[in-house]
This record gives sequence, structure tokens and C-alpha cells, in this order.
Amino acid sequence: MADRVGQQMGNYQLIQLLGEGGFAEVYLGEHIHLGTQAAIKVLHTQITSDDIDKFRTEARTVARLIHPNIVRVLEFGVEGKTPFLVMDYASNGTLRQRHPRGTQLPLASIISYVKQIADALQYAHDEKLIHRDIKPENMLLGRRNEVLLSDFGIAVMAQSSRYQNLQDMAGTITYMAPEQIQAHPRPASDQYSLGIVVYEWLAGDRPFEGSFTEIAIKHSIVPPPLLREKVPMLPYDVEQVIMTALAKDPKARFGNVQAFARALEQASQSFSGPVSTGHSPALKPVSPMRELPVDLTITSLPPPTQLVVNSSEAIALSPVQQIEPVAPSSEVLYTFRGHSDRITTLAWSPDGKRIVSGGSDKLVQIWRATDGELITTYRGHSGFSVNTVKWSPDGERIASGDSDRTVQVWDVATLSKFTTYRGHTNIVNAIVWQPDGQHIVSASDDMTVQVWSISQEIHRIIYRGHPSPVRALALSPDGQLVASGGNTNEVQIWNASSGQKIFSYRSHSYGLSALAWSSDGKF
Repeated sequence: MADRVGQQMGNYQLIQLLGEGGFAEVYLGEHIHLGTQAAIKVLHTQITSDDIDKFRTEARTVARLIHPNIVRVLEFGVEGKTPFLVMDYASNGTLRQRHPRGTQLPLASIISYVKQIADALQYAHDEKLIHRDIKPENMLLGRRNEVLLSDFGIAVMAQSSRYQNLQDMAGTITYMAPEQIQAHPRPASDQYSLGIVVYEWLAGDRPFEGSFTEIAIKHSIVPPPLLREKVPMLPYDVEQVIMTALAKDPKARFGNVQAFARALEQASQSFSGPVSTGHSPALKPVSPMRELPVDLTITSLPPPTQLVVNSSEAIALSPVQQIEPVAPSSEVLYTFRGHSDRITTLAWSPDGKRIVSGGSDKLVQIWRATDGELITTYRGHSGFSVNTVKWSPDGERIASGDSDRTVQVWDVATLSKFTTYRGHTNIVNAIVWQPDGQHIVSASDDMTVQVWSISQEIHRIIYRGHPSPVRALALSPDGQLVASGGNTNEVQIWNASSGQKIFSYRSHSYGLSALAWSSDGKF
């Protein structure tokens, strides 16, 4: 590239090269009359007179973006055949310079950055503009170290002419959403790119590496490597929020980029301290997904109560007993150690004699509640975690939901699979049986709740009222009403037969992890 230092672009003289990339070179410029400084972005393209109107229209659109977290465009011009933009100068550099490749950031810093970036993106999306090139190099730092998003519309301008060589996209393809790679960008594409950035900040590297073609293929069909394999102390819910933003199907991501930012903040609320490269203090998860250690312990409580507990935390109550106050000194009856990884879900059988548990080892295990003896193990799931298990009303079948996006219904006695429901497009988080034992309600990170028949494997209702992943479900005792909630602070009550929403409850401060009806169905 030619060194343009000393040249004049419009009313600005270029005095220093600040940086360059696949789209453009950026210079520090000084106004020839006022002496003020600005950043001059000189595009790597030559345009004809026929292109000028198109570039001017695009520049006007970008210049109308006035937001505290967006770099302001001051002027647009063409010098000879070279287009350039004049923008506010951010003297503190970029987030890429602040945090070089390989750097792992504390979770608190990431949350602060994401909130600012998401606010800027949401504003732009509301103005019908997609950024298309979200990456740390385009995140600048202002005078007060606020994040300023730059390069809105630059991708569109450049792609119209010289920027036709796919190899020029090598610096951007690592952050690009599958649908954008296929030339169908939408606002959810920016959310995906921001999700890749968050992944990189947490793990120290991006989920996909390789040649241009290899990365493009991986974005389209390969699930991202689990973050907790790279950052073991990362809260489960934080990982799930990021994986939702990185869903291949844009419809399975959060409803908008601000919902992603809110969900990320809410998922991190229960954790004190940063998640970093192993130099931060150990964290004790108190996850909304009820992630438990490998061991489960049965304690003896004042009659007639029996609980499964994790340390001092009550996890499940025997359904055949009433709850009494828990004595501080509870006698341990036994500890079940059948799982090889964290336990994520469990449920008592209707008769109170057995317990089913699922975990990150992909197993579902049934064991006796009287002595902790393992009865049987179900191995039908292929995802990275069994998230929810529920007994049928008659106790003869179990429904289990997994990160493999399926709900599997299987026979307790024989372990034979009765049906596999594949209606969800993302992780299944919660299941409830309807009282007839023939229908199941399931909730997913795909932001839907689905009511379906176990005999026909087809849905009767798909409820789409939530703007983010649905994590909690409860069915009224008569099976007529569903309460559902997730990463937002809203509980929605709706009719299980028609899917019609009845009302919403919004008094929670953060996202929801559990819901329950009163025994009479009034509350």
C-alpha cells in the first residue's frame, strides 16, 4: 500500500499512519484551517463516477448514527477515485491493542465491554443498519476509556468494488456468522460475531481456526468447542448464553443483541470475582441450571422429611412427604457417586422410592432412594450434558432432555427408547409431563416452549413468546396452564391447549431458573 502521509484528503492533511486492514488504511489527519485532529479512513478501492452516489448514500446513513458508543462520521469524500471517511479520533487505540491475541479477560471486564457494544449495535439495528464486521479491531477506546464501535457500513462500501477477493476477508471470516458467509446478513449476524469476540476474550483464542475455507465451513456446520474445556471455572450458564449467541440458526439466537448482553450479565450475577486464566480465585458455582458436584448425598431429617442435598443446599424433596423445618445437624445416610462428571438434574419417582439423575457425563442413572444402590444407566444421549429428567405420572417412563437438542422418552424397566422428539433447534433445558402421561411440554435455548405427543412425535403447540432461551417450566396441577421463564426477568403464563398468553409477571431482578405452582393451582 502506498504511504499517503503528507497527502491531503478533503480539508485534512494526513500526518501519521495509525493502522491498516483488509478494508482500509487509517491515518491521523489535521484540519488545514482549524488545526483539529480526526481519523481519516482511506478505503482500499477505486470507484467510478457511477459508484459515487451509492457511496454517498451509504456514508449519509452511517453519519446519522449518533450514539455515545459509536464513532461519529464527520465527513465523506472522494480524492481522485479513492473514497475516504473522516471520523472522530479515538486516541486510546483499539480493544485489540489493549488486549492482544491470546489474552484472557476477567468476566467483569467482558460484561462491561459487551453492554456498551450491544447498546451501540441495538441502536444501529433499530435504525435498520447492520455492522457486518464486529471484531476487537473495530472497538475503539475513547477519552474516558468508553468503548466506541467503528466501521459501520465500511464492509458494504468496500464489498461493492475492490473487496471481492474472499482471501481479503481472512481477518474477518473468523468472526462471521454462517448466514453472512452465505451473503444473507441480518442483525442476528452481529450478535453471532459479538459472541465469537466474547468467546475469544474468555478462552484466549477463537473457536475456529484454519484456512479461509476451513473456517467458513466450521462456522456453518461445526459446533464451537465447549468453553469450559478451556476455562474450567467458567459458570455453566455463562457458557450456555454464549453458545446461544453462537447458534448456527439465527432464529435460535437471542431475540436481539441487547437480550444477549442482558442474559450474559444475568448469568454472571451469582458469581463473585473474575473468570480468567486460572489466576483468579476459585469460584463456587451457584448456577441457575442447578449444576451439582459428582456426589449426591441423602440426609436424615426430622421425620417425616427426606432430601437430596449438595452440602447445605437442598436439591430435591421426596414427593411422599411434607416439608418440615430442617435441623442444622442432618445425619448423612449415604452418598451416591455413580456419575463421572457434574450432575445437572435429578428427580424423585412418583412413589418416592427411586431417584433419577443426569449429568455432564451424558448419562442418566436411576438409583434406589433407600440405600443409594445404582439400578440402571441410560446412555441414549449424544450431547455434552443431560439437562433435565422427569418421570411420567405412572412412574414407568422417563423423559430426558439434552444439549443434543432431543427429548428422549424411554422405559424404566427395559431402557428401550419409546420415542425421540427432535422439534427443538437448540439445547433442551426443561421438561414437564402433562397429567395424561401422553403429552410433554419442553423448553429450549431456541426460545420456544413446545407441547407435543409422545406417541406421534409431533408438536401440538409451539409457544414463541420469549425473546431469549427458556430455562424453567411449571405446569398447573390440572395441566391447563404453563408457566415459563428464562434469561429475562419475565414469567409468562399461557394456555397449554391453545398457546394463548394470559399474563406476564416481571418483578424478578434477573433471569429465572425455577418455577412452581401452588398445590391448588391458584398461585
